[in-house]
Amino acid sequence: MTNPPQFPDHHPHEETPMTVQHQAARPVPPMPGPMSQPPMPQLPVQTAPGRPPLILANCGPDAEGWTAYHRGALRDVVTRFGAVLVRGLGLRSHEQVANVFRLIGGDLMVEREAFAARERYPSGIYSSSTWPANQPMCMHHELSYALDVPRLMMFACLTAPSAGGATGISDAASVLNALPPALVERFEREGWVLARNYNDEIGASVADAFGTDDPRAVEAYCRANKIDFQWQPDGGLRTWQRRRAVTIHPITGQRCWFNQIAFLNEWTTEPEVREFLVDCYGPQGLPFTTLFGNGEPIGQQIVDLIADVYVRHTHREPWQPGDLLLVDNIRTAHSREPFDGQREILVGMADPMRVSA
Repeated sequence: MTNPPQFPDHHPHEETPMTVQHQAARPVPPMPGPMSQPPMPQLPVQTAPGRPPLILANCGPDAEGWTAYHRGALRDVVTRFGAVLVRGLGLRSHEQVANVFRLIGGDLMVEREAFAARERYPSGIYSSSTWPANQPMCMHHELSYALDVPRLMMFACLTAPSAGGATGISDAASVLNALPPALVERFEREGWVLARNYNDEIGASVADAFGTDDPRAVEAYCRANKIDFQWQPDGGLRTWQRRRAVTIHPITGQRCWFNQIAFLNEWTTEPEVREFLVDCYGPQGLPFTTLFGNGEPIGQQIVDLIADVYVRHTHREPWQPGDLLLVDNIRTAHSREPFDGQREILVGMADPMRVSA
């Protein structure tokens, strides 16, 4: 997979409680008299080293009512911290989770270009991606190789694993600042390339990724989203797409390391898995890998360097049943750690944003 199409140059613990109040309450004080509005609710946020910000929701059985009442404050917390774990909602069903997701995020996005199969439920929410339980899903920003990306990711835990399985988070601005400046400069200058091979044997199929296996519809999507493609003699599909490695947060203006350069690279897979895939499909036929923007391979040393920076900036908290995790997908990367036992995490994507290639 070292010979993609040539691309033109691309330029571009002590817990500390904090209180976040609904944004709408700040500019307009309540009027005196019988028409006075009650003060807006406040949400104490607990912070501790190595852990995500935490809100304890003492909501009783009415998770939807609590969420509707605190929606503005929850969104404020996500903007301020980049992510927040809400504990105590007692989420128990797909329907309840879908209602909470919509109360917070509005209309839910339909995923396109998935890198792994997942189940989409009638309510518009998804299962977590199909991935071996004994292998980590490294830090990444959801759909950061696409042009339409979710600004808000929502995760709800119905079944917590017996061990492991945390959804780690990492601040993209901090990661960017910790990477070698010369490496960042190269990726900012060239961008990065995601090369994929779709088949029905491993990874996401064409239908999984594009919502259809109609070649004309797939080709139309690729052209509209700046994806180069090539149909293979066996009916498989090979694609290349170049994307920016750094983006500007639309609200805070922060420069964020926003990509899947390390996660979707061939060197991230276990050595025996990579060897098996190369033997079966050849170096040009791997399900996915990443390249420098000029098409040169990204070596294992660079992949390991990026992964090590993520490790040093990871915050985690073990899942408990009923938990809700809200993540600003532009500012904050997320991962999934290996686990034992059963694990059911439901996923919602919202606030779509079109990014430039």
